[in-house]
Amino acid sequence: MYCIGVDIGGMSIKAGVVDTHGNILKKGRVVTDVDGGARKIIADIGELVLSLADPEDKDFAGIGIGCPGAISSATGVVDHAFNLNWHNVALAKELARIVDKPIKISNDANVAALGETMFGIGKQYKDTIFITLGTGVGGGIIIDGKLYEGGESKGAELGHMVLVVDGEPCTCGRKGCMEAYCSASALIRETKKAMEADKNSSMWKFSPTLDDVDGRTAFECSKSGDVAANAVVDYFVKYLGEGMLNFANIFRPQAIILGGGVCAQGDYLIGKLKRYCADRNYGFAGTPEFDILTAELGNDAGIIGAAGLIYAERK
Repeated sequence: MYCIGVDIGGMSIKAGVVDTHGNILKKGRVVTDVDGGARKIIADIGELVLSLADPEDKDFAGIGIGCPGAISSATGVVDHAFNLNWHNVALAKELARIVDKPIKISNDANVAALGETMFGIGKQYKDTIFITLGTGVGGGIIIDGKLYEGGESKGAELGHMVLVVDGEPCTCGRKGCMEAYCSASALIRETKKAMEADKNSSMWKFSPTLDDVDGRTAFECSKSGDVAANAVVDYFVKYLGEGMLNFANIFRPQAIILGGGVCAQGDYLIGKLKRYCADRNYGFAGTPEFDILTAELGNDAGIIGAAGLIYAERK
């Protein structure tokens, strides 16, 4: 048995044949034709799926899709996906006209969470929180091995938990969200502020102009003891650690899995987060501790997790 996992992105659509162990047997990709509208994109997805599998094959169990935006997974409708310019698109129904197989859809961050827990670094756990640290902060929640999406599939917006009332402005329109403190964008913002305040910081050698600053600047200079860089890293770890502790107090997961480009810092970042959380007793003394892990599926998490939507239905 196998499934097709589809990962819809703003620039490209990736798909793959995924077996029951989460292995990708075959892959394909097409450009996301946003200007062509929903009908053209769905047609392209259908063509991509048909290039990978024969609908008549009895071993072909279904198609799972991860899509950005607000999703109604029960009906297979994309309510809003702003980077695709989609509103109320019946994705599952329209794709089924092209490929007559069971189709499940969910938000792309939820799908990545499912993939990492079913087939990735979190497969030994049943209860996990997945946090993506990119341009924004996304995430997903797995409870007892099942994806938790909340009412009308609109929950699990982990990046928009407020950490600081009336704090830094967030892209969602509110202030003080976790995304405004823990995203790569926030890390770059704080790095630039620290560099402007300290013209002698070694961060100016790593990133000669403010336009050169990225998520590595503060972390790499922190490793050599730069005071300003250390302050930026400590700021980032503090807010990310507090967000994780909040999730721990609410859900008591066995593990929190971190994904996104910032996680390339590996043990250096994870070690600091472990110490921050341990010093605060994970919320309350005597409560279960949680493991802190970095995601391992990388760019394939969307494909594998999307296929997992079908496999999860068959359990």
